Amino acid sequence: MFANLTDKFQIIFKKIKNKGKLNENDIKNCLHEIRIALLEADVNYKVVKEFISDLYSQVQKEKISESLTPTQQIIKIVNKEITKILGSKQNDIIINSNPPTIILLAGLQGTGKTTTAVKLAHYCREKGHKPLLIATDIHRPAAIEQLQVLGEKSNLPVFSMGRNENAVNIIKAAIKYSNKKDIDILIIDTAGRLHIDDKLMSELQGIERNIPLQEKLLIVDSMAGQDAINSAKIFCDKIKLSGIILTKLDGDSRGGVALSLKKVLGIPIKFIGLGEKIDDFQSFYPERMASRILGMGDVLTLIDKVESAYNEKELKILDKKIKNHNFDLNDFYFQLKKMKNIGSVNQIMDMIPGFNNIKNNINFNKLSNEGNELKKIEAILSSMTIEERENPYIINGSRRKRIAQGSGTQIQEVNRILKQFYQLKEILKKGPIIKNISFH
Repeated sequence: MFANLTDKFQIIFKKIKNKGKLNENDIKNCLHEIRIALLEADVNYKVVKEFISDLYSQVQKEKISESLTPTQQIIKIVNKEITKILGSKQNDIIINSNPPTIILLAGLQGTGKTTTAVKLAHYCREKGHKPLLIATDIHRPAAIEQLQVLGEKSNLPVFSMGRNENAVNIIKAAIKYSNKKDIDILIIDTAGRLHIDDKLMSELQGIERNIPLQEKLLIVDSMAGQDAINSAKIFCDKIKLSGIILTKLDGDSRGGVALSLKKVLGIPIKFIGLGEKIDDFQSFYPERMASRILGMGDVLTLIDKVESAYNEKELKILDKKIKNHNFDLNDFYFQLKKMKNIGSVNQIMDMIPGFNNIKNNINFNKLSNEGNELKKIEAILSSMTIEERENPYIINGSRRKRIAQGSGTQIQEVNRILKQFYQLKEILKKGPIIKNISFH
């Protein structure tokens, strides 16, 4: 996520760090390079212009050229200004004091609207709510069936009335149904189009007029570039949106859409989608995202995820093993299974401060293919003796050959797993990756 932009910021900051004290010309060159980096990341040019202007004003106000730590000061100001254009504060769902809370999801086809509806319902369920998905896309072939399949797979209820009713009538019937079932959140999966047309907008406006909505959220594909911004503007002109859900952010190496939306539209990004799994969905925190864009990690989100995946006893055992340098292959496999619950390996590494500088030297790509790779690792570990798992350093050439044969894999795969175990162990020797987590 935002890899290209993060790399460019790292290069820019490294240049000024090597200079030590900065003069006015150094500062102007730095701001010019930041401007170019943002434009190349496909950030809206008006947003870039205002951002650089605000940045320069802050640099002058802080008297950076006279500072003893100019690089740290500039990074602090850039972080602050990026947080500001991302929205400054986190915005969650507005919950109706008199249930149900009704949430409308709008967007073009291909933005991930239906899968996002299911992810949002799962998110609400995890928060203790009882959600209901409402299928109102009566136009796209198999749209209702898709929502029903995804809902069933995730054990989430779906309300539908087929293709012979209009959206407003379907939603009204769903509200009556929810009152009988103590359902407190309704999520409406509306019809989409390949492009914006009058029929699409008329249907959304009809829902807006006739249904008491608490939220009207626009689903935006982060990889669609400025086209996404232009489409979002039209939606904003037609219906009064309350927020944005930004999808496919894990595949966005530039970041232009995320950095443009709040400033251009004046409405907050509330959630982000980061993958295909149902829990690859997060609340959007501007300050955390700014930190990640600048290559400073996102420790708070990582802590949230780790604490939800581990219990206190597991954390204490892991901490003790790391401190005593007793981390073995059994622990390695256990941690990989835990990582699967936290997120993909690349997502986890992106949240670790400073890891951006070394992750390219370590091959984690294989480990991120969680399903097949974990089965392969399990087969390899099962072919080892207890002594080999507890003390991998005794695994010589003949032992590796035996393990490969016993697990139905190649020696190269055994070698790769052992190499990655040693690499992870070296990282852990340097101390806890997440210092903020309390193990006690």
